[in-house]
Amino acid sequence: MYVMSRFSYITRAVWLLSLISLFTDLASEMLYPIMPLYLQSIGFSVFFIGLLEGVAEATAGLSKGYFGQWSDRLGRRVPFVQWGYGLSALSKPMLAILATPVWVLLARTLDRLGKGLRTGARDALLSDETTPDNKGKVFGFHRSMDTLGAVFGPTVALLWLTSQPGEFRPLFLIAFLPGLLAIGIAFLLKERQTVPSNRPVQPFWASFSYWRVASPAYRQVVGALVLFALFNSSDAFLLLLARQRGLSDATVVGLYIWYNAVYVLSAWPLGHLADKLGSRRLLVAGLLVFALVYGGVAVAHTTWAFAAMFGLYGVYAAATEGVGKAWVSNLCRKADAGAALGTFSGLSSLATLGASVGAGLLWQWRGPSLTFGVTAVVALGVAGYLAVVRLREQAA
Repeated sequence: MYVMSRFSYITRAVWLLSLISLFTDLASEMLYPIMPLYLQSIGFSVFFIGLLEGVAEATAGLSKGYFGQWSDRLGRRVPFVQWGYGLSALSKPMLAILATPVWVLLARTLDRLGKGLRTGARDALLSDETTPDNKGKVFGFHRSMDTLGAVFGPTVALLWLTSQPGEFRPLFLIAFLPGLLAIGIAFLLKERQTVPSNRPVQPFWASFSYWRVASPAYRQVVGALVLFALFNSSDAFLLLLARQRGLSDATVVGLYIWYNAVYVLSAWPLGHLADKLGSRRLLVAGLLVFALVYGGVAVAHTTWAFAAMFGLYGVYAAATEGVGKAWVSNLCRKADAGAALGTFSGLSSLATLGASVGAGLLWQWRGPSLTFGVTAVVALGVAGYLAVVRLREQAA
C-alpha cells in the first residue's frame, strides 16, 4: 500500500500515454539512427539531410502551437492524441515504397505533422493529471518510458543490420507494427473533463499567438530555450560525425542505443530531483553537460571517446526535455496549457529548421569541429542567462 500511495501520481492516463509513447518511439527510433546512413547510401548530401530534417521539424513546429490552441478551445485532448499517433504510424511503411527525395520528404513531413497534432494535447493531458509539485516526476516518468522505446527500436535495427548489412528498407515495414500497437492503446484513453479556453483559435500561420498573451516569465524562459534550439541541430549530425570519424554502421547504432539507455535510466530520477531542487537548477546543469558533449565530440576520434560523449548526452537530455516542459507548464494558466506547451515545442522545432540547415552549410564550409564548437558556446551562454535571470512573474 505504501508503494502504491508513493507512486499515486502515476495515474492510468499517465501509464497509457507513456506506453503509447514507448511503442511509437520504438517504431520511430528504429529508423532514426539509420535514416542519415540510408539517405547517404542513396546519394543524399549532408546539406540535404540537414534540410530534410529541418523542414520536417518545421512542419511539427508550425502545427504544435496551432493544434495546441484547438485542444484548449475545445477542452478536448484525446482525439488529437489518437490522430497524431495514427499519422506517425502511417508514415513508416511509406518510406519503404520509394527512395526519391520528394517521397522521403512527404513521409517525414507526415510523421512530423502527426507529432505536431498530438504534442500540445498530450503534454497538456499529462499536466492536467498532476499537481505542480509532481510535474517533474510525471514528465520524467513519461520521458523514461518514451525513451525506453528509443532503446528497443535501435536494438532491433542493430540486430537487423548485423545479419543483413546495408539492407535498410525492410526496417521501414517492420517499424509499422509497434506503431499499430500504439494506435490501439490510444483508443483506451478517456477524456478528462477540462474547462475550454475562452481564447479564440488563431489561423495556422498565427499559431504562436499565445506568445503575445503569455506571462513575462514564460517569455523569458521559452525565449532563452528557443535561442538554444536555434543552434542545436538534429541529432542526425552526431551520428554522421561518428560515421565520418571511421566508426561502422553497427557501432553508430550501438552508440545511439547507449545514449537512449542512459536517458531512460536518468529521466525519472532527474525528474524527482527537479521537483526537489527546482527546474531551473537542473535545466542549467543539463545545458552545461550539453556544452561539454558538443565540445568533446568536436575533437573525439575513438569509439571510447564517442561512447563517453553519447552517455553524457543522455544525461543532458534527461535533465532538460521533460524538466523544461514541467517548468513551462507552471508558467501558464491550466486552461492554456495546450497552447503554452505547443507554442514552446513548436518554436523549438522551428528553430531546429534553422539549426539543421545552418549546421549542414557550416559543416560543408568549415567542417564538423567548428559546427559543434559554435553550438557548445551558445549553450554556455544560455545556461548562464537562465542561471542568473530574475523572472518578472512566476506561474500565471
